[in-house]
Amino acid sequence: MSKSKTAAEFASMTPEGRYDLMVSLVKQEQVIWTLQDNDGCVMLTTDDEDCIPMWPTEEAANSWAVDDWQHCQPLAIPLNEWLERWVPGMQDDDLAVAICPVVDDLGVVVLPHELEERLVKRQAH
Repeated sequence: MSKSKTAAEFASMTPEGRYDLMVSLVKQEQVIWTLQDNDGCVMLTTDDEDCIPMWPTEEAANSWAVDDWQHCQPLAIPLNEWLERWVPGMQDDDLAVAICPVVDDLGVVVLPHELEERLVKRQAH
């Protein structure tokens, strides 16, 4: 079962591989994870945009909570709440999603509606 992927296994995958895995795990578990501290969600800044990191498992999110982020706690967001409230809110705030970042690799950065499309699209068999 792919749910048991460890943070180390995520770190060894390509950004695209992590994106694909994240989509399938979030569809399966119906939950998406981010990190929060007393001020709210963790924000990352790339050259082009501000983004909120998202992970498919609590362990993967927790693996980011080191060094500057060690005071952060994983936050589980039910998928339906993420789709209904987070996607529009992030788009209003011009925020992107960093898909399953690992140490030294921010991963694929997408707009919230792009992730939403992959999460709600029916899988072709």
